[in-house]
Amino acid sequence: MTAPDDGTRPAGRTGGGPPGIVLVGARGYGLHHRATIDRMTAAGRCVLTAVVDPTLGVDTDGGVPVVADVTAAREHGAVDVVVVAAPIGAHLPLALAALEAGADVLLEKPPVTTRAALAELLDAERRTGRVVQVGFQSLGSAALPALRDGSVVGPVRSAAAVGTWTRDQAYWSRSGWAGRRRVAGVDVLDGVVTNPLAHAVATALALVGCRRATEVARVEVELYRANAIEGDDTSAVRVTTTAGREATAALTLCAPTEVLPTVRVTGAAGRAVLGYTTDEVTVDGATTTYERTELLENLLDHRASGTPLLVPLDSTGAFVEVLEAVRAAEPVQIDHPWVTWEGEGPTRRPLVADVEAIVDRAADRLALFSEVGAPWAHTAHDEVLATLRVDGAPVATVLDGSGTIPTSSPRPYLHPVRTRGGVTVSAHHPGDHDWHCGVGFAIPDLDGVNCWGGRTYVHGDGYVWRDDHGRVDVVHAEQRPGWSGQELVWRGPDGGVVLHEDRVLTWAGQEDGWALDWSSSFRAPGSAPVRLGGPGSNGRVGAGYGGLFWRFPPCGPVSVRTADAAGEAAVHGSVTPWVEWTADFDGGPATVRVTALDHHDPWFVRVEEYPAVGSALAWRSPVTVRPDVPLVRSFRASVRDGR
Repeated sequence: MTAPDDGTRPAGRTGGGPPGIVLVGARGYGLHHRATIDRMTAAGRCVLTAVVDPTLGVDTDGGVPVVADVTAAREHGAVDVVVVAAPIGAHLPLALAALEAGADVLLEKPPVTTRAALAELLDAERRTGRVVQVGFQSLGSAALPALRDGSVVGPVRSAAAVGTWTRDQAYWSRSGWAGRRRVAGVDVLDGVVTNPLAHAVATALALVGCRRATEVARVEVELYRANAIEGDDTSAVRVTTTAGREATAALTLCAPTEVLPTVRVTGAAGRAVLGYTTDEVTVDGATTTYERTELLENLLDHRASGTPLLVPLDSTGAFVEVLEAVRAAEPVQIDHPWVTWEGEGPTRRPLVADVEAIVDRAADRLALFSEVGAPWAHTAHDEVLATLRVDGAPVATVLDGSGTIPTSSPRPYLHPVRTRGGVTVSAHHPGDHDWHCGVGFAIPDLDGVNCWGGRTYVHGDGYVWRDDHGRVDVVHAEQRPGWSGQELVWRGPDGGVVLHEDRVLTWAGQEDGWALDWSSSFRAPGSAPVRLGGPGSNGRVGAGYGGLFWRFPPCGPVSVRTADAAGEAAVHGSVTPWVEWTADFDGGPATVRVTALDHHDPWFVRVEEYPAVGSALAWRSPVTVRPDVPLVRSFRASVRDGR
C-alpha cells in the first residue's frame, strides 16, 4: 500500500476501539503531548497504551505502563500511533521503528537533520503504507490558509520571521545534545534555527508556498553564537523560492527580554503580522484570532476518515534544505566588545548589543545580518593554502585563517586533520575557546600583542579583554608533492609587522598511518629583539601555553602519555622527547604522537577542561628572538588509526 503524495490515504484500521497511542519521550515537550493525549482519551478519541522513556526509572507513569520500546508496548494494547518527542538525533531510528511496526507517527520537529535521512524516512513511509505527521504546531493554525488564499493582504510575496528570545546556561546544560552539532556520529544541529525557533522558519516558508524541497531555489544562512556552544544562537536565513518569493528569518536567543515571535507578511495588497504562537493576525492595527487544529487530532482524523494531513513528512522538505545549509555552515563567535553577560551559574546568559534593532532591520529588509550593518557580522571564509595527501587521499588541509574573527587572532592552521582511515582528529573554533584553531602556532604575548586570541592574562588581574589582538598573514605560499612552504608575517593591532616566520611542512605515509614534519623559523623584523611570552611567563603557574598547539575534537576515553609518565597531571609540564594522545573520536579510535625534534620545551596538556596538547614555548620565562639568530621549532607528528 502506498501513501499518496498529498497526505491523504484510506482510513487506517483501528480495530474495534479507539486507536492506541505510544508516547516516546515523556518529559520536556513530551509533557505537552501527554496533556493532549489525556484530553483526547477523555473524549474517547484514543487510548494511551504505553510510555517509552528510559530516563523515568519507574514501571508506570501516571498509571500508564512504561516500556522499553514500541514492540514491548504491544503487550499492553494496540499500537496504532507513535508520538515521538525524543532527542533530535533519535528521531530517524525511532520513526523508522514505528513505521516498521505498522504505526503512524507524530514526529517532533525537526523530523531529521539531513536530506539523506529525509529520503530514507519517506521511503519507509511508502514501503509500509503508514504516514508521518511532523510536529510544526504553528502549521495547524487557520491563519496560514487565510493569509495564503489572498483574502487578507492579497497574494503573498514575502514572509519575514522575527524571533528575539533569551536562553541561559541552564538551557544549554539541559542535555548532552543541547547546543551540539553532532553527537556520536549523528547530526543533531541543535541551534536557534533548527530547534527553539524552528517554527518561525517553517511558518515563513509555508506562507510563501515553499514546503517541498523542489520549491527551494536558494538558501543563504549566517550563523553566529555568543554562548559557549557548537551550534548557533543568533542567526539569519533567507530562502528564495522557485516562484521568486522570499522567506527570511532573523533570530536570536541572546536578547535582553523575550518577545513573542512573529512573521511579517507582505502581500500584493498590504502587510500583516502573524503571531504564530497566538494565531493572531494584525492588519492596520486590527487583530483577528484564528483557530488551531492539534496535529495529533488531525492525524487521528486522517486515520478515521482520510482527512489530509496538515504537516505530512514530504511537506518538510524545504525546511530540511535549510538544515542542509546550516549543516554546511560554521557558526561564528560573537565576542568582545559586543557581548555582555548577566547572572551567575545556571542563570548566566549573554546579551548581544543592539540585537533587537539588528533583527528588526534584517526582517524589514529581508536581509542577512551582514547586509544591515551588524558590527559582529563576519562573512569571510578561510582560503585553502594546501591540501596534504597520502596515496591520493586528503589527510589535512592548510587554511589561511581569514575566516577567524579579529578577537580570536586570525592565523593559518591545519584543519581538518584526519587519519588515513578518515577519522578527524582536529577541531577548530570550538564553543569553549573560539581561538583554538586546529593544529597551528600561536603566541599569547608577542611583545605585548595577543596572537593567541581571547582575553589577555594580566598578572594580578587575571584574564581581561584588551584591544591587543594581532594576526598572522600569509604573504607567499608554495606546494609540491609532500611539501608545503609559507612565508608569514605576524602583525600587531595597527597592522605593523612584529615577527617574520618561514614555515615548512612535509608529509609522507607510514606503514600504520602518516607523518607530518613541521618546522617554523622566526626572525625579528628589525634591529631590536622580540620577546615571545604568555600567561606562564607573565606569572600564571602551569599555564605556559604558546607555541605549537593541537586542539582535538570531543573524544574519550583519553590516554595521554610520554615514555615516562601517563595522565594529564603527570604529562603536563614534563620535558620529554614526545607526547602521545589516544582516544575514541567520532568515527573511531586514533592515536597522535607529537615529537620535539630540535628543542626541549615542556608539554602543555589539557584533558578535563578541553582536549588539547601543545609545546610550551615560554613555560616560565619569555623567549627572545634576536635579529641575527632565528628561533627554530620543529616537530614530527604521527597520526594513526586505532589505539
